[in-house]
Amino acid sequence: MSLTPFVPPDFVVPLRLEHPNFVLLPLLITDVVKDYDAVMTSVAELRGIFGPTSDWPSPDLSFEQDLIDLGWHHKEFQRRSSFAYTVFDPGETLCLGCTYIYPSARADYDADAYCWIRTSHAVALDRRLYEAFKTWLESDWPFRHIAFPGRVAATGSRS
Repeated sequence: MSLTPFVPPDFVVPLRLEHPNFVLLPLLITDVVKDYDAVMTSVAELRGIFGPTSDWPSPDLSFEQDLIDLGWHHKEFQRRSSFAYTVFDPGETLCLGCTYIYPSARADYDADAYCWIRTSHAVALDRRLYEAFKTWLESDWPFRHIAFPGRVAATGSRS
């Protein structure tokens, strides 16, 4: 376990990011129905998002297992040890994807950040989500060096 907290104790964790095409809200267990639909309609495109050895999501991911995963993310958010957000449409009725912020295992980085958009909306929104997420992390979060595995190496250094 890391001796350094992921975010400073006095850091106010953002609870919302608004964009004209989507809204990010903390991922909660109550999002499971919408999340499960987004994941299961995008399994092929999501495979390997967390690296070549990751088997998430499996084609036979159960609703119960997704609920367990969301519970895990929800608890980690409460503990401030990692942060997952649901990406909703502006009306907050359709889960479009998710974003994740984890402590990096690499000494050169403070955080590893991932994001995905469900297959049906990826062409229109994937790049927009990535750019908004990256800008948000750089401007509103306390990280100096952020890796975006599978996208780009990292953000530049900030003072």
